[in-house]
Amino acid sequence: MADETAIVAGGCFWCTEAVFRDVIGVSQVESGYIGGTVPNPTYKEVCGGDTGHAEAIRVTFDPEIISYAEILDVFMGTHDPTQLNRQGNDVGTQYRSAIFPLNEGQFSEAEAAIERANADHGGKVVTTIEGPAEWYPAEDYHQEYWEGEGQRNPYCLAVIPPKLLKLRKSFQAKVKST
Repeated sequence: MADETAIVAGGCFWCTEAVFRDVIGVSQVESGYIGGTVPNPTYKEVCGGDTGHAEAIRVTFDPEIISYAEILDVFMGTHDPTQLNRQGNDVGTQYRSAIFPLNEGQFSEAEAAIERANADHGGKVVTTIEGPAEWYPAEDYHQEYWEGEGQRNPYCLAVIPPKLLKLRKSFQAKVKST
């Protein structure tokens, strides 16, 4: 079976990328921008909050190892899907929680994932289902950020390790490394 792709936005793309790089069955994670109106936006433009884009990740995965539904459960379980247009100190629509399905099957799975998350969060999930929308890869220096610069960045050091701990605790069977 061929690899599949999932696109999700859960706040800072450095954080969501770091989580999914540790998930079994995931072969590639790319940070980028989606859901806006400006073609080929830059990081500075997206951070300004005026383009409509979300910081997002595009995940390539093997559906024989991890399903799209499981990808979405990891996504919903490793960020706060109840915060509207923010994740922690990152505030603005560019940090919204959103799923960008690539086909009708993914759309149905996204609806089901939000229902499951709502059951866990007392109906307070604000994650949206958006698209179709054009994907724009982020600049090269954002790719694999945690593995390089991120481990020297105070923001990343404060935000990413708790997300990785949540991944290891809640999705232990889906983690590549401990």
